[in-house]
Amino acid sequence: MSDYLSLREECCEANRALAATGLVDLTFGNLSILDTAAGVFAIKPSGVPYHALTAADMVVVSIDGIVVHGVCRPSSDTPTHRRLFLEFEGVQSVVHTHSRSAVAFAQAARAIPLLGTTHADYFHGDVPITRPMTDAEIQGDYEWETGGVIVETFANKIPLNIPAVLVCNHGPFVWANSACKAIETAQALEIIAEMAAQALALNLNATGPSDTLKDKHFFRKHGDSAYYGQCK
Repeated sequence: MSDYLSLREECCEANRALAATGLVDLTFGNLSILDTAAGVFAIKPSGVPYHALTAADMVVVSIDGIVVHGVCRPSSDTPTHRRLFLEFEGVQSVVHTHSRSAVAFAQAARAIPLLGTTHADYFHGDVPITRPMTDAEIQGDYEWETGGVIVETFANKIPLNIPAVLVCNHGPFVWANSACKAIETAQALEIIAEMAAQALALNLNATGPSDTLKDKHFFRKHGDSAYYGQCK
């Protein structure tokens, strides 16, 4: 029976790297990594300080929601991560933080508007806000239903083109095709949230660039015609 050591080591290293970005305070937040072939994902244990994490602490959960390895209790947000893995094709890692500028928009129940090219480099549109959760959703399978309102928000969006969401009154969830990219995107989200807040403070009626400029900045870094950076 596999102990999923390499997956647990990768997940531990990624969670510690997330903490090193300064995006998480106390024990807030979590990162998970999916092993599609094995049908499992590893995730941070609930409530364990980031500096104390070891590979042995990581919890491995089947895509069906069953803990298959680990002695710790998995993150309370595990059902949300699982739902995103099930619903969003191509997503291999999910990051949840309570990064402050992004949370400010979530608490204001406001999407992060695309106001400039820095935003467009990472997100092909506004970073959306979910609707408020109903009492029934909150009192029921809360974390699974949190994933549900995220999926609902992306009904007409391409998740890997706008790889982040603000859960209303809660905070951001971010995803990517690798843990490294998910952490980078979480950093970018916090940067563009801070920039947007400052821009709106200067001009509440600020509007974003043209669709032509938005598309140029997004697609020069993403997709088959991307040319930003070095060849891999």
